[in-house]
Amino acid sequence: MSVSGTVVVDGIATRYEVAGSGPPLLMFSPGGFGASMDAWEKHGLYHRTRMLAQLQEQFSAITFDKRESGESGGRVEQVTWSDYANQGIGLLDHLGIDRAHIMGACVGCSIAALLATTHPGRVSGMVLYSPAGGVKYRMKQHGRFADHLAFVRANGLAGVAELAFTSDAGFSDDGRVGPWVTVLRHDPEFRSRYVRLDLDRYQTIVAGMSRRLFDRDTVPGPEPEDLLVCEIPALIVPGDDTSHAPSAARYLRECLPKSQYWDVPVAGQTADTAPPRVIDFLTSLAL
Repeated sequence: MSVSGTVVVDGIATRYEVAGSGPPLLMFSPGGFGASMDAWEKHGLYHRTRMLAQLQEQFSAITFDKRESGESGGRVEQVTWSDYANQGIGLLDHLGIDRAHIMGACVGCSIAALLATTHPGRVSGMVLYSPAGGVKYRMKQHGRFADHLAFVRANGLAGVAELAFTSDAGFSDDGRVGPWVTVLRHDPEFRSRYVRLDLDRYQTIVAGMSRRLFDRDTVPGPEPEDLLVCEIPALIVPGDDTSHAPSAARYLRECLPKSQYWDVPVAGQTADTAPPRVIDFLTSLAL
């Protein structure tokens, strides 16, 4: 079974696809600010392991473009982790799904973990794969926002809109283009409103977004006290680079009382080992 479309969630167009058969599995994509649903098939580790294709053999996999990513829309505001989590809840509501497994990869782990702590009745189990976090991750994120603000001060919002069309880089690749770059490229109405925004107000929004999203040197998103009392079973799989520090995965293991930790190096996470481990964990849980 495969269903795809676009639904408006909290006033923002959200492109999604449901493919496969079995229990519902809501998947928060890897890829940072460019977390589109095709990252599950194109992004490094997940391409190499054929993660999505194998999960679709056992689950109805729900993938979607995170707001401000891919073909989904966006809105200039101080975006928070709750806004990202609410997009997932709105998609479940649209599909008529009361309860689902959830899986996050990279930045998607922050969103999945927050959803589990704020809407536990909607989640039966979660997989947190290669969670983004660590001191170098925080520093890189703050650097991207700082680069964007410096470009805005020098060139204005019209300059940002122009740069969006002269480059195909995303915010994670070139901080100057800003977190709304994909919407600028595919939505003329959004672009028209964007260039007319009050510059001082815009800079305040961006500065607040940077500080609130990346406020710690471990996994951002849910508060540790909320994780410590979370009763959702979780499988945690560590990454091992400057954006997916092993310490981030260890932190989640320390905080989540019903977690399993798959302590396998990234090189050992292959198409023959990684998807089967995820599938074994999720199939052991009841919806």
